[in-house]
Amino acid sequence: MDFFDKVVLIVDDEKHTRDGLRLSLEDEFDIYTAASIREAAEVLKSESVDVMVTDLRLGGESGMDLIEQALSIPRPPTCLLMTAFGSEDVAVEAMKRGAYDYVSKPLNIDELELVIKRAIQSRSTQEEVQALKVQVDQKFGLENIIGHSMAMEPVFETVRQVAPTKATVLIEGESGTGKELISRAIHNLSGRPRAKMVTVHCAALSEQLLESELFGHERGAFTGATERRVGRFEEANGGTLFLDEIGEIDSSTQVKLLRAIGERTIERLGSNKAISIDVRVVAATNKNLMEMVQEGTFRDDLYFRLNVVSIQMPPLRERKEDIVLLVDSFLDEFCRENNKSRMELTTDALQRMLEYNWPGNVRELRTAVEHGVVMCSSGKIGIRHLPPFLREPTGNEMLLLPSSSVAARAADAKPSAPAALPNDTFVDLNLENMERRYIRVALERTDGNRTEAAKLLGISRRTMQRKIKEMEEAGALD
Repeated sequence: MDFFDKVVLIVDDEKHTRDGLRLSLEDEFDIYTAASIREAAEVLKSESVDVMVTDLRLGGESGMDLIEQALSIPRPPTCLLMTAFGSEDVAVEAMKRGAYDYVSKPLNIDELELVIKRAIQSRSTQEEVQALKVQVDQKFGLENIIGHSMAMEPVFETVRQVAPTKATVLIEGESGTGKELISRAIHNLSGRPRAKMVTVHCAALSEQLLESELFGHERGAFTGATERRVGRFEEANGGTLFLDEIGEIDSSTQVKLLRAIGERTIERLGSNKAISIDVRVVAATNKNLMEMVQEGTFRDDLYFRLNVVSIQMPPLRERKEDIVLLVDSFLDEFCRENNKSRMELTTDALQRMLEYNWPGNVRELRTAVEHGVVMCSSGKIGIRHLPPFLREPTGNEMLLLPSSSVAARAADAKPSAPAALPNDTFVDLNLENMERRYIRVALERTDGNRTEAAKLLGISRRTMQRKIKEMEEAGALD
């Protein structure tokens, strides 16, 4: 690690100590000095300090107070305390209050340098972990679930309400609507986000394999069981278990699942020993479980155990005003993945996407955008670059209404969308114009706050900044 660009603040009321430490350490670090709490506060205000080393006694002031002040700022430095030999009890107290470590006087410069480097490395590791956590939250939190249509509002509201609780959740909706994304958002917004979330795709496993997958097995429980295996319930203990396609499980597994959820205990296959579990269950299905209950293929008692809170995921055809935002996000993703410059859709290509009924929902739209990015060698993705089902009519399109009817329908059905389609001709719309109108409305609704406008539109702040800059250069932001 290169330490020269790391900022170290030395705070000591004795000038010769400050100067001596600066001369000894400035070949390794970017050194600032201060003689008092006031001077240190000025440095902390103007510079991004990585490590602050302060003496315990600063004239009539206390280095302990300075550490408390430093740790209260938005990006606090890692704090080290210099204390006289024999004052270790005071130093330990400082560590309890947030200091990273302490060094005893008289100082050993080599030892101090080593402690500072260790503090910087620890800080760097913590920042990397925090950055990864932010990436995970952005990937699996509500911020990354794109959609501001009226149809998605009850979904988001229910997630916010149910996530902090321990209630079992049933997510229902067609394939490709984003049920797993919602389950991850529930987990990450819960009181157990640091615990594990375990996913089981129930449709992919046979009856015996599914039971073993869920509950585990003992050695010799069945042919091929050569060793004990911990099941997914035990693996998810303390966290969340996501059961995808719950409607596919057989009657025997339904009984055991009912007991696991109701009694919070499981038994491994081949064992009669009950194992206590603390697992939050979120289930998803693309089937109508109530109809299955009426048909006798799904237990009613299990259905009611799972359906404590229900979330209905709307199909994409019922939230078409989200298509522009989704397309924009997917273009960013796939252009970056394929090392291509940022692309846009032509007017005709976008219109074809808006007309199409999307039976495969968001997953199908995502695939279509990826196809366009891969097949296009210029900056504009046209109809010829889209998948075959979009290039030629297949009978799956929505009826294309006159432009005024399209606008009226969008305005009537989705009054809370970020921006309603305008009442001018549909042919005049291209992706660039529609983006600009969405951005203007978002900025108006957030009083010009670009970060909040980006959240409102479901795009990153970096993307918002880039688009605003393009609009300013084109004179389109007025």
